[in-house]
Amino acid sequence: MTADESGKSPVAQSRPLLKSKLFLYVTEFFSGMAVMAAELGASRLLAPYFSSSQIVWTIIIGTIMIAMALGSVWGGRKADQDPNPDKLYLRIMLAAAWIALIPLVGKYLIVLISGALIVTVSTNFLALAAFISCMVIFVPPLFLLGTITPGLVKFATDSLDDNASVVGRLSACNTIGSILGTFLPTFVTIPAVGTFVTFLIFSGALLLLPLIYFLAARVKLVTSAVSVVIFVLSAIASPMSGFAFWEKRGIAYEGESIYNYLQVKTFADRTILSTNVLFGVQSVTMNKPGMTGMYYDTALAAPAMADHADSALILGMGTGTYARQLRQYYPQMTIQGVEIDQKISDLALQYFKEPRNIPVSTYDGRAWLAADKRTYDLIMVDAYQDITIPFQMSSVEFFRMVRDHLKPGGVMVVNMNMIDDGAGSINEALTGTISSVFGSANLLTADVPDSTNRELFAKNSAGGGGASQAQKSHSSQEGARTRLGARSSLQDFAGGIMRSLPRLKDSILTRIWLSRWTRWQTSSSP
Repeated sequence: MTADESGKSPVAQSRPLLKSKLFLYVTEFFSGMAVMAAELGASRLLAPYFSSSQIVWTIIIGTIMIAMALGSVWGGRKADQDPNPDKLYLRIMLAAAWIALIPLVGKYLIVLISGALIVTVSTNFLALAAFISCMVIFVPPLFLLGTITPGLVKFATDSLDDNASVVGRLSACNTIGSILGTFLPTFVTIPAVGTFVTFLIFSGALLLLPLIYFLAARVKLVTSAVSVVIFVLSAIASPMSGFAFWEKRGIAYEGESIYNYLQVKTFADRTILSTNVLFGVQSVTMNKPGMTGMYYDTALAAPAMADHADSALILGMGTGTYARQLRQYYPQMTIQGVEIDQKISDLALQYFKEPRNIPVSTYDGRAWLAADKRTYDLIMVDAYQDITIPFQMSSVEFFRMVRDHLKPGGVMVVNMNMIDDGAGSINEALTGTISSVFGSANLLTADVPDSTNRELFAKNSAGGGGASQAQKSHSSQEGARTRLGARSSLQDFAGGIMRSLPRLKDSILTRIWLSRWTRWQTSSSP
């Protein structure tokens, strides 16, 4: 196809909408918005299956940037070789139809890819499955969207005299669209209508551009009709099944908040909350009073370890499992909860029998702690984003804040989630961080029976000096003294447990802690 001196093809000159540059700028705006909406939608689509950890975010951002870069190179070459705007808007239509199909078929592709990998891959399963899923689902439409800007530059430029101004305006439109594509899904559409409908909203907005273009030119009408049918079918069928589409019974609620995918399931003996469809239980309530069979039972030793058990602060309240356990066994204890996700707090009242007389603040745990002036006998740190610990709640500064909010003789208990003792493991790093604040003599860990959780207990010794104790452990001589000091301090811990066990009334907790303490005593003998 030949072009005139301005570089525009006869097709471009014959299209009524291209006689003004306004439609080109609008196209760039919605293209930028669709890219960011797809990226944020990708994180929420993958999170229920692979979590929303930094690794998953890195995979999403990296693969999308690769797709956009390759699309830009290929799109620029095609714009020079064949400056046909019909082909450009056909690519936009294809990208919009693909994005519209993501809520319908994306979840099936993820499960299919995960099922194929789980029998063939022994290490790094989550990272590899997330990467392949992202490549299959999101790279094709983002590659197509990456071709848009070079083509628009070709059609919007009349001469080299205003070339830089045209590129600057197109870039501004793309950036403004990207800003809206970032904020709207996160703060408006996903909390209000969910990830699936969010994909449909932004793919529908993108699809309008080629539809208007082809209808105005009266070309590609059949292709346009097919794309509309695809969009409508996906809009009808997508909401019929959720993320856990294979679950036929037991799901009482499935939805999303600004922070999490949320699933409530009911069983004969309990109700559970999960933020991941494949693994993990974030909260539970038992239909009958008693132990949960989870890490909350082990964590009940914390008030027994403390000098007093009159007040408790729970950072990461969830639906109030630990608060209910404390209220059951320590009915006079004053409890304060902090939960960042208001939707979880709402579900706690609706499905999990959370006592309404326990105050719960909707706030980030660290920020709330920084503003709070009170001290507590017990502080539970159980804040997780999916299956990962927020980095701001795993630092030396954070645990110093926790220690400062503990009364003398108070105890902090941390849910460390995964049992992992390897060199360089998260547990090793987290234990070292806490030890530098509380002192290794005041630490005790316990693996939760029949689970992957580990609980770490740290006592705020009345004499303080946690950091100096940790520093002493760097030498072998002082390390031995610290070990003996730890044994002495933990004997006091165990004594508190032994005195308090009758109050707990459940023999399972007695067996757990007698077993843990006996083994620790044996391994700690000088």
